[in-house]
Amino acid sequence: MNTQPHTLAVPAQQTTYRTGDYVVYRDADKFWAGEGGHTFVCRIIASWKASQLFLRYDLVCLKTHRVIKDASPDYMRLLPPLDAMHDIDTAPLGEDTALTPAAVAWLRQQYTETTATS
Repeated sequence: MNTQPHTLAVPAQQTTYRTGDYVVYRDADKFWAGEGGHTFVCRIIASWKASQLFLRYDLVCLKTHRVIKDASPDYMRLLPPLDAMHDIDTAPLGEDTALTPAAVAWLRQQYTETTATS
């Protein structure tokens, strides 16, 4: 008897997304057909219950502005805000280092809000 180790796929934790969330979406039909261009960064623009058990989503692709209707959450993954803000949160604040433009804009906004409320 030949026994070989098997790797079992671990199902992703079920996530409920909200309108406005950013996600990575994979077009399952294109992916399984071996076609390119199957993965997109999208923003959720609508959600609804397709049945008692299943949620569905409408997305807009950030690059093309194409609307993707009736997307399954099984092929979506949340893009956490912490990842998007990492460069700002970890930016060095020494005078001799350069900040990214996003970090500078965020720091200016914080300064403006702080001085406006003082």
